Amino acid sequence: MSRKKTRKINENAPKRPPRTKKEDRTLTGKKQKSGNKAGSRHNEKQIQHKQSSTAQANDPRHGSKKPIALELPTKTPVAKQPKAPKMSDEQKLLKLEEDPRLNKLLDMLEEGRDLNDADQAWLEKQLTEIERLMDHLGITEEDDLEHVMKTTVGSDDDLLNKFESGADLLKDYQDKD
Repeated sequence: MSRKKTRKINENAPKRPPRTKKEDRTLTGKKQKSGNKAGSRHNEKQIQHKQSSTAQANDPRHGSKKPIALELPTKTPVAKQPKAPKMSDEQKLLKLEEDPRLNKLLDMLEEGRDLNDADQAWLEKQLTEIERLMDHLGITEEDDLEHVMKTTVGSDDDLLNKFESGADLLKDYQDKD
């Protein structure tokens, strides 16, 4: 036979709290109900109908209410921007001659520096364009040199006469129109 086990608690062991009577125990709140309400098995269609009507009205996740056109949109012609007026040959020539990159590369060539292939190709392209425009306008380098020489070489009397007559001012005014 086996020995009878007692329920003696050692003094070092944790003690159980004293037992309270059922009447002394108070409920902390209303008991939560679990499960469906009575009659839910028979009234299932009515309950779903009530819930679905309110859910559709309140739930914003069920798509946009914005109407959508079912036809393909017709292509509207794109408004063309007015093109800038074409530059005259004289304006093109002036623009090319005043190009800072062109001037910088020409200065580098005069100093004896070597240019890379891309810069050399661009420079040749610009110079051929300048030559083409000058030929089209009938301007030659000799004409430019003669014009410069005429303006620099002159007697003091000629310069004084031009100043007094004001002919240059009149010509400048007429050219602006």
